[in-house]
Amino acid sequence: MYFTHADAIWTTHPDLRALVLVADEVRAAKNDSDRLDELAKKIEERQAAAGEAEMPEIAAWREAFSRMGLKPTQYRCASEALLRRYRKTKDMPKFHPLVDYLNFVSMSFGIPIAAFDCAHITEGITVRPADGSETYQTFQGETEHPSAGEVVFADPEGNAHARRWTYRQSARSVVSAGTDRVLMVIEAHHASAEQDLAALRSELDRGLAGLGVRVTCSTVISPSQRRLEF
Repeated sequence: MYFTHADAIWTTHPDLRALVLVADEVRAAKNDSDRLDELAKKIEERQAAAGEAEMPEIAAWREAFSRMGLKPTQYRCASEALLRRYRKTKDMPKFHPLVDYLNFVSMSFGIPIAAFDCAHITEGITVRPADGSETYQTFQGETEHPSAGEVVFADPEGNAHARRWTYRQSARSVVSAGTDRVLMVIEAHHASAEQDLAALRSELDRGLAGLGVRVTCSTVISPSQRRLEF
């Protein structure tokens, strides 16, 4: 399998950097409430220091959404949506030990994290503009067709595993109790993206080990290294 970004993405978003990892043994993942408590403290510190729109990680994603022709206050990247929800509730619903942990990591760093069940991806994923023929499965069981030009996570069979880049993932490849291999994609555009992704990787090394999840391969995606084969 593979993960990559199309040339059209790099042309429009040259500052993009991404950390991409593949993890196995996800089915045996266990909750680590102590780790979530530690991350919650970092989230509260982040939110006490600035509003979401003022965070450089999210401001850069808002700019990326604007370049895609989307209103950033209508379509928010995943990390901003999580942080805004957490600011109101100070809690998050429980989905899956890995997903719950990644949500807290995403909020603590302000960077979107996507997690896909590899068993439901055909061959690999390319982040690219849609051509209008792709199919996207909603969590309500409906099928949508992203508009031509919309940035999607697509496999060669035309399945869109995420719409509007980091706005919303598909029900098709969501991590569930039966998931055992996961592709994690962590993307950023802000000035210190490379350093922050390195720090985020250090957090994942500790946190995923605590969950009992094993990382089998990873890379940092950049203009000089655009693809991960796994």
